[in-house]
Amino acid sequence: MICPYCDKTTLQSRIIFQNNLIMVFPTNIPITPGHVLICPIRHISTIDQLSNEELSALRNSIVQLKGSLIKSFGAEGFNIAWNEGTTAGQSVDHLHIHVVPRKTGDGGVYEYEPRKFLYRPGSRDESPDAELNEITKIIKTNLN
Repeated sequence: MICPYCDKTTLQSRIIFQNNLIMVFPTNIPITPGHVLICPIRHISTIDQLSNEELSALRNSIVQLKGSLIKSFGAEGFNIAWNEGTTAGQSVDHLHIHVVPRKTGDGGVYEYEPRKFLYRPGSRDESPDAELNEITKIIKTNLN
C-alpha cells in the first residue's frame, strides 16, 4: 500500500512548508479550521525513530505554526498530539503530529479530560501513594 504522506502527488497543492526533514499540510478531515499535520519526510511510524535533527525540526515548526495559526484563525489555544500504533488510533503508519488551533466557540472538544477522552471513561479511585511509588520504581528500573 502506498503511504498517503510519502506519495506527495495528492498533497502537493496543500503543502504549507517542506524541507529535507519535515513537511506541514492541512489535514483533509480537520477538527477546526487550520488543523494541520506535521510529519517527517522519512517514512517512520514512531517518535523514537526520529533523528535529533527531525525532532528539532518538528518542534521548531510547531512553534512557528502556532504564531501563524494565531494570526490566521484567532487561535486562543492548541491541541498538539500524535497517536502511535493502531491500538492508540494511528490510522496512517507514518508519524504525524496534529496541531489543532482552538478558540472559544469552535466545534471541537472543549472539555479535555484525558481519562474521558483517551481511555477508561467514568470516575476512578485515586491511586494510593504506595501503588504510585511502586509504578515509579518499576519504570525507573526499566529506563534505558
